[in-house]
Amino acid sequence: MQEVPVKSYQARIDRVCDFILQHLEEPLSVERLSQVANFSKYHFHRQFAANTGVNVGRYVQLMRLKRASYQLVFNRDMQVIQIALEAGFDNPESFSRAFKSTFGQTPSQFRKAPDWRAWHQEYNYPEKGRNKRMNPNIEVKIVDFTETKVAVLEHHGSHELLNNSVMQFIEWRKSSRLSPVDTSRSFGIPNGDPKAMAAEDFQFDICGSVNADVPENPQGVINKTIPAGRCAMLRHLGSRGEKMDAKIYRLYRDWLPQSGEELRDFPVYFEFINLFPEVPEHQLITDIYLPLK
Repeated sequence: MQEVPVKSYQARIDRVCDFILQHLEEPLSVERLSQVANFSKYHFHRQFAANTGVNVGRYVQLMRLKRASYQLVFNRDMQVIQIALEAGFDNPESFSRAFKSTFGQTPSQFRKAPDWRAWHQEYNYPEKGRNKRMNPNIEVKIVDFTETKVAVLEHHGSHELLNNSVMQFIEWRKSSRLSPVDTSRSFGIPNGDPKAMAAEDFQFDICGSVNADVPENPQGVINKTIPAGRCAMLRHLGSRGEKMDAKIYRLYRDWLPQSGEELRDFPVYFEFINLFPEVPEHQLITDIYLPLK
């Protein structure tokens, strides 16, 4: 009997995970998902759990709760009952029980003061078994980036608490109207890889383009500039998680040594073309810029 390569199994599980993200509002039965993977439904549960570290029903629920948690915090005009129904729950009570069981807070508590550390713990383990090769083809363009004046909120500390700073920056954007999210560009500039440095050393600049200097403000937003210069630009489609990290590493590890290019003294940075949860996670677009001399 011919053996199926391990990579083939991994690719099929990845296909299921992508399918789940694209169809969160639809019924996702084991039979349907096993057909996506082209696995027998009798073995699909074990194969999925072996590759992701969590059973398929829990994975679906976690992805729905992930979207719901962002809606609670960043779409405050949405009522909890609407969020619950979109997450596949029949009523707010069952949604609240599942949410608290997962994150240790009720939806209302999370909306007021989200515990992002506990939240991140739930989204560490579903990815552990995912396809670790994550070696997609990448299309790199050399572009000339124009100097861009930006308003910046500096996040210092654990990347797990970054969303707290994002909320603060959104508050400044709404109150100041100097960098409207609909008409301005949104950037992120990390000072390094948060997985490879101590939390206290990590900094992430949350940026919005502006046309004028930012006056002093309660949120602590300051003025900075993203310098002009040549960059290697790589577009990433989908979730800003491990697959995006894999592309960044590949940019450094594979593309850069073969390109003959040298790096400029400015960190890699990202432009967020659209934002979650305004668009579904699988429709996110992120441009990755690697500054070159």
